[in-house]
Amino acid sequence: MDKAALAHALGAPSGFGQSQFAFIRGHAFESRVKKDGGEELLRLVHRHLDPAAEPPTAATVRVPDLTAGGPEGRAARTALVLKESRTASGAEEADEEPDKDAVDGSQPGADRGDGSVPGEDRGDGSVPSAGQGDGSVPGADRGSDAVPGADPSDGSLPGEPGPPPAWTLLDHPMLTLDVAGTPAFLEPDALVVHPDGSWSVVEIKSFPMIDGSAEPEKVGAAARQAAVYVLALERLAQRLHPVPRVRHRVLLVCPKDFSNLPTAAPVDVRKQLAVTRRQLARLTRVEDIAATLPEDASFDVSLPPNELYSSVESVPSAYAPECLSTCEMAFHCRSRARAESAVTTLGRSVRGDLGGLSTVEAVLAAARGESGDPADPAVSALRRAAALRAEALEAGACR
Repeated sequence: MDKAALAHALGAPSGFGQSQFAFIRGHAFESRVKKDGGEELLRLVHRHLDPAAEPPTAATVRVPDLTAGGPEGRAARTALVLKESRTASGAEEADEEPDKDAVDGSQPGADRGDGSVPGEDRGDGSVPSAGQGDGSVPGADRGSDAVPGADPSDGSLPGEPGPPPAWTLLDHPMLTLDVAGTPAFLEPDALVVHPDGSWSVVEIKSFPMIDGSAEPEKVGAAARQAAVYVLALERLAQRLHPVPRVRHRVLLVCPKDFSNLPTAAPVDVRKQLAVTRRQLARLTRVEDIAATLPEDASFDVSLPPNELYSSVESVPSAYAPECLSTCEMAFHCRSRARAESAVTTLGRSVRGDLGGLSTVEAVLAAARGESGDPADPAVSALRRAAALRAEALEAGACR
């Protein structure tokens, strides 16, 4: 469903989305980060996520072609490349070294405002099978050019070191995640397969890190976005054997200070992962929502406005101010919430504090003592606040 077209047809078009200037700037920065086969990007990954591994070089970096037809084809191609990449990394998997510079998804180098768990992922870390540096199949005929007595896995002579483990960079791969019974296609900025066979998510953003810090709201949003990619990777990894390790620390790459030079910080997304799992588990399945709609409900934007409006109104909404930056239907839902005097327009935190009071009229009546259970903590707090306000106004009038 094209929600932007639907909102426009309802007469409530949203300004949701990046400006053209921000889009061009972000695209230019991402191109700079990924130029020369991702040399700078992999240097940042090695420095912040895997310093114990061999540094990436031109000889040890693979950037496979992910071109395929349609999102389904790209997702299948990505899964195949990730599976094959394990044979290109010949090192045994090891636990990640703790990184003192790691941040928690709230703000690099600053207060952990979102409560995410600092530190390094210590997952179960199953060991990927060692593979062949040249992609050959063990025991297969290597042809007449094979060196007698050579190791069939990499072509080296006995006693000679084999090829170094490979780094694999996936540029704009395609992942899938089941959301309410419907597959959703996700496109991370980049994925990296480490020499030990583990997988990492890279998120590239155009907002700056100034003196090692960035805006907490933007970093938190990036962490939540990256957590969805990590979850999709975990679901994909479960279909492979042995199961590769998906790292719970992602790399956030941003411009340094006011320049266009890239800098990065690791972000632990375990808290965001837990929240995302809970939210997905609680989502109502699409077919269940469809079953509650009227039989004649349709979201065809060519319908007359009154028919389209009736169909949209048959679907429950839960507006919050945060929707303005994430959903094309936000303006329509805000108008609907305001017309109903819903307290959700005041924000999720206020809505949570008010308990069962769902409208502004109910809140005011409870504060005036006209309705509500005095034993309700929300009602009691409202009446106390109303009394304090009345005292303050009376004292001010006497001066």
